[in-house]
Amino acid sequence: MTNLDLLLKNIGSNEKHPINFTELEHAAKEKLEVGPFGYIRSSAGREETLRKNTDSFANYSIVPRFLNDVSTLNTEITLFGQIYKHPLFIAPVGMNKIAHEDGEIAVAKAAAKYNFPYIQSTVSSYSIEEIAAATEDSAKWLQLYWSENKEISYSIVKRAEKAGYKAIVVTVDTVMLGWREEDVRNQFSPLKKGLAKGNFITDPVFMASLPDQSEESIINGIVDYLYHPSLNWDAIAELREQTSLPILIKGILHPEDAKLAIEKGIDGIIVSNHGGRQLDGVIASIDALPEIVEAVDGKIPVLFDSGIRRGSDALKALALGATAVCIGRPFVWGLAAGGQAGVERVLESFLEETKVSISLSGISHVNDLHKLKVVKS
Repeated sequence: MTNLDLLLKNIGSNEKHPINFTELEHAAKEKLEVGPFGYIRSSAGREETLRKNTDSFANYSIVPRFLNDVSTLNTEITLFGQIYKHPLFIAPVGMNKIAHEDGEIAVAKAAAKYNFPYIQSTVSSYSIEEIAAATEDSAKWLQLYWSENKEISYSIVKRAEKAGYKAIVVTVDTVMLGWREEDVRNQFSPLKKGLAKGNFITDPVFMASLPDQSEESIINGIVDYLYHPSLNWDAIAELREQTSLPILIKGILHPEDAKLAIEKGIDGIIVSNHGGRQLDGVIASIDALPEIVEAVDGKIPVLFDSGIRRGSDALKALALGATAVCIGRPFVWGLAAGGQAGVERVLESFLEETKVSISLSGISHVNDLHKLKVVKS
């Protein structure tokens, strides 16, 4: 289906669906209770970083080239020896049952349908094995929260390897929980409601670490697992000894940390500020991206997330040097609004708008996007 086909299909349909991020959020709000909606929508502190993440894209302008043949668009990328159909990934978002009962199963199935590599969160409502069974041979990576009980972390990684996952993404900006005022206001915690336990109740090492098998012990054990204030580069080096899978670090914002990642043998990085949900007031991800790309100098792939709301945003991040971009909140709103079908509509539109944006910039292969001129105002 071409973008014109998609537009005409939607124009000719009697069904009315959300078209953009604002409409998606509104549709999700109508379906969700105050606590879950606030948890998904909000970020840390006064939400300065949340706003900057999206607003800062307007500071970057593409200068297109014309009279280039764009009749055939090649969106394929290669990462760690794997070929992916396009440079759009599903960002790791935990506890998807907060939005819909089918949670990560629905998201992973939609991702498989549209060839979005799926990065599963450690704190999924469904387990690695359940996601793998539901999506068979589609591309999947695992996001890992590193624990002080490293044997649990190793166990989760080994399960991902066995299930055919292709990479491990270690999140490093969650050594403790960000200051989430909206959740306090709404008196809501999806962790306390048991929505994060998919990978834990199925893990023998985790379950053996508990004093008993009660729901309270499980939830308290997950909370204890998640936050690791002493996390450092040594832990990442230890993980390297435990797996042959590529390891990416998610949460890099400083060029010096990017250089350190290369020195420490990390295979890739994801420029991210956790969607503004950790430290408020940090640099917008899109503003951090150019310096990190420069610091890395092509030695390892640089992926991007935080603030991507539409295909033209993806184009800007790719033109600034990202190898691929990860989509978060938009698919969660789609899930809340319409389950798997809602996610599919979001991903289909995202993919087609990205392809249109690339073609209209005058580029016919994603590997050439770095040649585009980007002006910062």
